[in-house]
Amino acid sequence: MISSSKIFVAGHLGLVGSAIVRSLQQQGFSNLLVRTRAELDLTNQAAVNKLFDQERPEYVFMAAARVGGILANSTYPAEFIRDNLAIELNLIDAAHRFGSQKLQFLGSSCIYPKHAPQPIREEYLLSGELEPTNE
Repeated sequence: MISSSKIFVAGHLGLVGSAIVRSLQQQGFSNLLVRTRAELDLTNQAAVNKLFDQERPEYVFMAAARVGGILANSTYPAEFIRDNLAIELNLIDAAHRFGSQKLQFLGSSCIYPKHAPQPIREEYLLSGELEPTNE
């Protein structure tokens, strides 16, 4: 039964991740796996694999990312993409290798065109110029 399944919420302290945790708890899910950045470096493949090997989460929500404001994005663009790609790769790979049943990968509205119609729809992805600070 899904309500007793182990659910890993990566990024549980962020805006979206904390909303996912609250929603799951309100729906009666209690077997939630969460780790702070100090407890688990998601950019470290060995650390992610160790968690998945030990805990074997059946469901994974990916709401974790290295985030920053306009200045941080503009100052450290390579570091942001490196860390975010590492997080994504490590979680997707571990979920696959250790038998997770489902993985929900959340993107950001920052990947959509600057002047995308609202509300944003999936088909607007890559349909126009990005906000320069998000490039």
